[in-house]
Amino acid sequence: MLYETTMSTPVGVFTLVASEVGLRAVLWQTEKPNRVRLDNRDGGEIDPNGVLDAARQQLSEYFAGTRTEFDLALDPQGTEFQQAAWMALRSIAFAETVSYGEQARRMGDSRKARAVGAANGRNPLSIVVPCHRVVGADGSLTGFAAGIDAKSWLLNHERSVAAAQRTAVRSN
Repeated sequence: MLYETTMSTPVGVFTLVASEVGLRAVLWQTEKPNRVRLDNRDGGEIDPNGVLDAARQQLSEYFAGTRTEFDLALDPQGTEFQQAAWMALRSIAFAETVSYGEQARRMGDSRKARAVGAANGRNPLSIVVPCHRVVGADGSLTGFAAGIDAKSWLLNHERSVAAAQRTAVRSN
């Protein structure tokens, strides 16, 4: 059974979906229907394990600039290759970017950049599993479920937060 709730953010309204195991999806209001397959979405908003509340809190902290890493139980559903691609995304540091080719290299086969891009396109956990940190080989912003403007906003937000943190460290 899946549970869901919505939350407003600076980049739009998200639908958060959780299973009894963990967070299953962070969906954008503007994304294509069926990009992420979710069966049994009839559990309502009462999440017995508190996953939705924790996700809402941590995403709020991310947007407030006080959280740079997520600590949530996750339950994304995908193929073995997709799961590996999503795990590789989690290793990309806050405010950093890598190319699809670099992500594929980190996964063990630099020739699979296109397959990595396709897997990232099915990432059900936007922001929490940071597919927005993957860019084209030339550094250009490409492919993102919520569109390039949202991807740009997220990257700029992270760079601003990281710069403020560096400044605060130097001042102390």
